[in-house]
Amino acid sequence: MLNPAFGLAVIMLVAPDAASSATEAQAGVMAAMGESAKGWNQGDLVRFTSIYADEASFVASDGLVRGRKAIMARYAPRFAADAKRGTLAFEQLDFRLLDPAHALLIARYTLKFDGARDQSGPTSLVFERVAGKGWQIVADHSS
Repeated sequence: MLNPAFGLAVIMLVAPDAASSATEAQAGVMAAMGESAKGWNQGDLVRFTSIYADEASFVASDGLVRGRKAIMARYAPRFAADAKRGTLAFEQLDFRLLDPAHALLIARYTLKFDGARDQSGPTSLVFERVAGKGWQIVADHSS
């Protein structure tokens, strides 16, 4: 029979690693979100969408969009010279590390417009840690 003290010692050794891994993942995901928002706010479509994996899925009210190129095409009209994009910000509502390479972020996006009503809504994002690219969105469901 295993000594109960041994089991407690193992838990104490493993738990801090899991917590620090989740904290590091959360910091990486939020840094990626910040970079994406900067791209939106600076009118840089490539920077805004660089957070999406090549084969990402985007679920919107009008259907499913597959792949970063298609996601870029969906957003391109918002980046035209005369388009009103507003200023984008994210508020983290929940974060869960699903496994060492995948995470779930539930957030609220807000677009602030000068002289017009702000837009805001929930977004659920599944991230994958990609070698050489960091945390990238593989599934986006925004309302």
